[in-house]
Amino acid sequence: MRILLELQNTQDQKDISLEYHKLQGFIYSLIKKSGFIGIHDKLGYKPFSFSNLFPFKNQKKGEIQKLIFATPGHGLGEAVFETLEKQLHSQIHIGDCEYILVGLKHINLDIQSFPFRALVSTPIILRIPEYNYDIYEIPEVERKPRYIYWRPNVPFSAFIKQLTENITKKYNDFYGTEIHDILLFEKYFFKKMVHSRLIIDGKSYGFAASIWSFEWSTLAEIQKKILLFGFDAGFGERNSMGFGFVNPIESALTTQKIK
Repeated sequence: MRILLELQNTQDQKDISLEYHKLQGFIYSLIKKSGFIGIHDKLGYKPFSFSNLFPFKNQKKGEIQKLIFATPGHGLGEAVFETLEKQLHSQIHIGDCEYILVGLKHINLDIQSFPFRALVSTPIILRIPEYNYDIYEIPEVERKPRYIYWRPNVPFSAFIKQLTENITKKYNDFYGTEIHDILLFEKYFFKKMVHSRLIIDGKSYGFAASIWSFEWSTLAEIQKKILLFGFDAGFGERNSMGFGFVNPIESALTTQKIK
């Protein structure tokens, strides 16, 4: 499930859509207030993702920005929604920016018609582990100890295979299933690379990530179920830090509860 927050600027404010640690701090605080204490300490992936603030521009007082929180966990989603309901028309702080929460929407995704398209809203971070170098035919010159970040001079097929493994592994972990060797992607379009830095435990780490769009002409039920999970859990790695958030086209938004 997804929750769309509508935030009204209380003053002229800078664009913080790329300041991932500020958005992450707000989301973690929100989850903690919702009763899910310690979820950020969970080993491995965390079962949620979130968008940037949008539209992406410096804001004027009174203008509206939006933020989407997503999770495949019904309990977590409902708890966060109820926490936000109590804050409607109250001040919300994200980093050093201040907003009024003026709107709240409860959104469910579905895939009902084709072609079905999706766009990457925040960059996908995807590491290829050393044990997959031969499987994905990684060129010798690109190989490094432990892992490499995918980038265009590595085969595109390696990105899709590793992304499929990433989403399927998270799905199996969440539902306790053992699904393997499933195809999830039909058409995929590389847009651009993004190079930036992450702040983890006060230290700065460089990373490479990428922007894509995807399209499907048909999907079996299990493919659809896994992809819908991925839309809410996030594609790739570091989803709980604001990466790998993917938005289907508007026709995929099937139900809304507007407050």
